Formats: sequence, C-alpha cells, structure tokens
Amino acid sequence: MQLRPAELIINEDGSIYHLNLLPQDLATTIITVGDPDRVSQVSGHFDSVEVKKGKREFVTHTGHKNGKRISVISTGIGTDNIDIVLNELDALVNIDFKTRTLKKNHTPLKIVRIGTSGAIQKDIPVDSFLMSEYAMGFDGLLHFYEHENINNVQIEDAFIAYTSWDKNKARPYVTYYSEKLGKKFKNNRIRLGFTATNTGFYGPQQRQLRLRPSQMELMEKLSSFSFDGLCLTNLEMETSGIYALSQLLGHEAVSMNCILANRSTGEFSNNPTKSVDELIKFCLDRLT
Repeated sequence: MQLRPAELIINEDGSIYHLNLLPQDLATTIITVGDPDRVSQVSGHFDSVEVKKGKREFVTHTGHKNGKRISVISTGIGTDNIDIVLNELDALVNIDFKTRTLKKNHTPLKIVRIGTSGAIQKDIPVDSFLMSEYAMGFDGLLHFYEHENINNVQIEDAFIAYTSWDKNKARPYVTYYSEKLGKKFKNNRIRLGFTATNTGFYGPQQRQLRLRPSQMELMEKLSSFSFDGLCLTNLEMETSGIYALSQLLGHEAVSMNCILANRSTGEFSNNPTKSVDELIKFCLDRLT
C-alpha cells in the first residue's frame, strides 16, 4: 500500500513534516525531553554532535557518546505532541520515503523519556529518580488507535469505580514500560513507579488559580488508590502516550522522572537544574 501525500507529509527537502528530520538524521536510541532548551543540556554531554535541527518546539541533536550514536529530541508538553513525535520517529525508520510504502523489515527504536514530575506519595523525596513501570493515561490517546491486549482493563475498572470517574472525561488506560530496556536503569537509586499522565498542568492536576477544578477531591483519591498493592506515585504529561504508541509500533520505551515537587508535602526542589542534569548523566551512562 502506498501512503498518500496527505497521510505521510514530506517536506520539499525530503524531511518528515513536523520534526524536519531526514531518515539518516536519526539514531535508533532516542532520548525525549519536553523542554527544547533541555536538548542542548543533554547533547552537551555527548563527545560529538553531527546533527542539529529544529522546527517549532521539536529540536533534535544527534551525536555520539562513548561510541554510541544517540538522538535527543524535544517533544514539547503533552500527549498530543507525543502523537506527532512517536508516529514521525517510527516513520523515519519504518517507511520508505521514496516509494511511500512500509519497509519489509521492522526497525525497533529504544526511547527514553527524561522528564520532570511531581510525586503524590509522602515517602517519595524531592530530587529523587523514578522509572515509570506503569502509566495511567487520562488523555484518551490510546482510544484513537486500534489496539488489543496492551492495556490493563482490571486496573482501569478498579480506578474508575474508586474515583467515581466522570463519564464526560476520557476513559483512563493503563500501559507498561519495556522491561527489557528498563533493566538498563534499575539500581538502588531508581524507584519503580505507577505514573499518572494528565491532560494539563492546572485543572487536570487539581491546581486552582482563578478556575476551580471539577473534582477537588480527585488528588486525594489519586494518592490513596491501590490495586493489589500497586499505588499511583507521580504526575506528569507524556508517559502514557509514549508507552501506548511504543507498544503499538513495536518499540521499547521507558520514562525516567526527576521528582521536582511533592504535592503531598508541598515541597519543591531547591536546585531543579542540578537534579535534572544528574538524571541525564545517569541515563547516558546506562545507555552507553
């Protein structure tokens, strides 16, 4: 099947539409960050950089660290951007741009999200690191794709019942990290967690400025929910989408979270830049 121009949009220079990347610009090991400014913070640890490209909020640097080729790309905030980034990363390695057809041999990517997050359990210290073993998405992205047996319906149903989930909101879905890739990052410094991916920063995370969130009690229910001893640990805005699309597309993905805030205790990191940089160095060391 040949993909039509309106489905696979290729720029005049042969690059993919949003990311502005050519297939040869991308490594098969990829670090994603939300903030475009964090791309240079990551690539600053590379031994060399061969590609620097950007368009809109999507900035990409590709280089080498200890002989390993790595790309780092900014996604911006939210699973709507993750939908763009994951689909276009996959297209760069699994679609022939000249013939607009799927390649016969599938190329898997290793995708590591390095992001910031807020804990919702009192025992999770600020400035600690957490790897999302599970992710619960409130964004609804998975429901726009055909899928089978990649989400945990039992946990979803239990959460919906426990929180009296509003039927006007998207059905929460639960996805998983790549256990194989996750083994690279496991040590006594990394806590495994169950991450909630939100659709926004204020109301969806029960922050109130001038607008009152619709469920003020939801934060307490998030932090007290438990399923067979599994509790939600932290909030952020990308992980569920990364895990869902990576599983559907046949890629490995893990989300590494630097805990900058604790919503239960009200604490915030005194030096967030230092903490994030320590997580970056830890991840690069494990990848190379």
